Amino acid sequence: MPPPLALHQQPHNTSIDVHSHEDLRRLLVDHRLYGLIDSATAMRRFMEHHVYCVWDFQSLLTSLQQRFTCTSIPWIPTPDAHARRLVNEIVLDEESDALPDGSHASHFELYLESMTLAGADVGSIHRLLELLRAGKPLAMSLETCGAPSAAVSFVKNTFELIDSGDSTTILAAFTFGREDVIPDMFRNIVVSLADQDPLSWNRFRYYLDRHITHDDARHAPICRALLQTLCGSDPDKQAAASRTARQCLEARIVLWDAIAADLGS
Repeated sequence: MPPPLALHQQPHNTSIDVHSHEDLRRLLVDHRLYGLIDSATAMRRFMEHHVYCVWDFQSLLTSLQQRFTCTSIPWIPTPDAHARRLVNEIVLDEESDALPDGSHASHFELYLESMTLAGADVGSIHRLLELLRAGKPLAMSLETCGAPSAAVSFVKNTFELIDSGDSTTILAAFTFGREDVIPDMFRNIVVSLADQDPLSWNRFRYYLDRHITHDDARHAPICRALLQTLCGSDPDKQAAASRTARQCLEARIVLWDAIAADLGS
């Protein structure tokens, strides 16, 4: 278990170059994949890949929780109550968000339900969870669950960052690597599908709305502030954060390329 971090002890004159990966973000915004998701069939195939991004996001979040809050017994207060509060707010939203009927679910569970209602294949992701619950190693579970190979590679990249044990790397991956660039083209096709077939697609539309509400409007500013404070004026940490951002965005582009090739075949 990593020692808890006290962010308030770090200097605040920071200069993380948030523009160092703008070229990669632009490649994602303009990616040809979005133009290929033009039907319910294509959207289902996209979801069958993307669900693995939604799943491993939760492991990134749990890794952050272990670093900024106390998740062991006996409980002791971590040094930075403000950071603890911010991380726990994100955990609350991502692990137990409010649903329209008053119940609660994680965003991953909401995504799975969206896939089921839309008729997407959830077999491989359920097999992955079953293998992990049975205590099987992650690497073996990924290779045998039937996940798309590009999704497996993406998840492996994420867990390499987690396994680094470096708090700056993990927080940068969470902050910049998961800024899902959702262009209007993608949002419009989801809205169109939901209007045509609400029983199948309204849940996914709700997921997307919650994603935008939480990740874009609330979580992104929180994470950027945490990362800036964690890096302080340390040029090595700032460089590590920028390097990790690029690595994560490059991994997302490789995944998008693979899905586009699958849809275009």
